[in-house]
Amino acid sequence: MWSRAPYPVLIADLHGLIVLVNEAAGEVLPEARPGVRLADAVPSWLASAHAALRVPRQGDGEGPVVRSGCVGDRVFEAHPTVEDGGTVLWWLVDATDHRLAQEALRRERERTAFLGKASNLLLSSLNLDRCTHVTAQMAAEHLADAAVVVAPVRGARLPLVSCLRDGAPVASVADVDPESVPGLAEALQGFPPVPTRWVEPSTVPDWVLPEGFGPAGSIVVTPLPGHGVPAGALILLRRAASAGFTPEEEVFARLFAARAGAAMSAARLYADQSAITDVLMRELLPPSLHQVSGVDFAGGYRPSEDHERIGGDFYDVHPAINEGAPSLVVLGDVCGKGLEAAVLTGKIRNTLHALLPLADDHQRMLGLLNMALLNSHHTRFATLVLASAVREGGSVRMRVTSAGHPAPMIVRATGEVEEADTRGTLIGAMPDVRAESAELSLAPGETCVLYTDGFTEARGGPMGDAMFGEERLRRVLAECAGMPAESIVERVQMVASHWVGNGCHDDMAVVVVSAPRNHHLSAVNGHTRGRFTA
Repeated sequence: MWSRAPYPVLIADLHGLIVLVNEAAGEVLPEARPGVRLADAVPSWLASAHAALRVPRQGDGEGPVVRSGCVGDRVFEAHPTVEDGGTVLWWLVDATDHRLAQEALRRERERTAFLGKASNLLLSSLNLDRCTHVTAQMAAEHLADAAVVVAPVRGARLPLVSCLRDGAPVASVADVDPESVPGLAEALQGFPPVPTRWVEPSTVPDWVLPEGFGPAGSIVVTPLPGHGVPAGALILLRRAASAGFTPEEEVFARLFAARAGAAMSAARLYADQSAITDVLMRELLPPSLHQVSGVDFAGGYRPSEDHERIGGDFYDVHPAINEGAPSLVVLGDVCGKGLEAAVLTGKIRNTLHALLPLADDHQRMLGLLNMALLNSHHTRFATLVLASAVREGGSVRMRVTSAGHPAPMIVRATGEVEEADTRGTLIGAMPDVRAESAELSLAPGETCVLYTDGFTEARGGPMGDAMFGEERLRRVLAECAGMPAESIVERVQMVASHWVGNGCHDDMAVVVVSAPRNHHLSAVNGHTRGRFTA
């Protein structure tokens, strides 16, 4: 029966002599014949397994162990069966294909885990430098002995990040021609799509090899595809003593490069958009204020959300165009919060800047601004207050005009707090704008405080829902009598911040105009006609 079995069968006694060999076993083990010692006819792993085999005793639940090993270029599993006569029957099962499938599955699982890890690391940050460094380091650790990430060309210079296996990424900039590396220029162009390029190591310039790498045995250049634009190229290097890249490894490298390129492209897009946002943001941020023509100005702004930098409140101080003319202060509040409101504040600020030649006529400026807002696509309205301030001797003469905005507060040297007698309609809601202006004078040490309703309508306090209110603001300002403009701004902001705590609040903006106590005219930085300084 065993001699006709389609798979190799070999029988040997416990002394190691072969008793029977079927035809299939004879083809696999040509030296195996009856009467020959097992150790002289079969591979050592099978002879050792037979020598170590013991006959299971009654009640012993442990059966013979299946062994495996190579016979030529094939892998076999040897299944022993101990017969009643003391002989051992070895079934040899060809497990080569099964082992190859298992090895392929293991490699695929490792690669899938690696790609998952790579995606998590690359997508965990929108920092372009970090993405580039992670790409070079992971490629060197898992795909090659070293890796070089080449970013798109900046002028005549080529940004590089190189990394050795078990080393740290090193960034550099090389003044080289990408055409000097076969396939690199095409990979950096990104379109049309180019395949991975196998490069002859002898043709590669020295700048490609990381310091301390030694002679290269094989080099591959693969593109890093991005979102519509190339993210760069990845150069993989293996030493002369290492095995060369296989087609399967080249395909896997492209899979990694696709993920790295997408992450780097997203990070570069984010960096570009952040740069544009910063430029636009600087135009929308309230300016830093200082003394202008002998008048002290100070301002403070807090957006409704701590993570935001801009919102619907704004202020500006426009120095006088002519000698002895008043400077114009603008403080306003656009309906709404956040970026959409900030866009309208930018429009209002630009419009008022264009209307500066009319700064002496508050009513006309408000009318033209109202017309501009009504003719725009915005549906929001705004309130604001205009204040003209000019130094006259030791005092400051002011004219203030409110357009639907809380009237400014005047803090006298005695601690008395007055409200400017000005009122008017809001801007951008009705065809006609009416406003009444108020004239006032500030003696040395006195101030005029312009503020938005974010302060008076802020809710908080001990119970968390009480409104800060105008009266409480008056008391705070009364305590600030005689203080410098910057100190008043800091005091008002500190009290309001303590009042709201961690609760919600509207945008808060405040501008303080002060007449300095002591004064003399001095040149500043050579950029002004001269300023009165305290």
